[in-house]
Amino acid sequence: MPAVTIRNLSDETHRALRVLATHHGRSTEADIRDIIEVAVRPPERVKLGSLLMAIDRAAELSDSDVDALQKSRDKTPAEPMTFK
Repeated sequence: MPAVTIRNLSDETHRALRVLATHHGRSTEADIRDIIEVAVRPPERVKLGSLLMAIDRAAELSDSDVDALQKSRDKTPAEPMTFK
């Protein structure tokens, strides 16, 4: 698992992080991991799988609809890209 070192953190910031961690009942390191996780992966982010399932539910396709789509689908292999 990767490790990160944070240099030049002010004493006041480090103290505030320790107090916050104590308030949350965790180690400072665990609390900082949680802070970073929330910052870079907010819970309100759009999750592709959830979005696709919502679209699927909204479409309300029956099995016969899916079969008809499969039959009408072009099954010709795609032409490979060339980089000239």
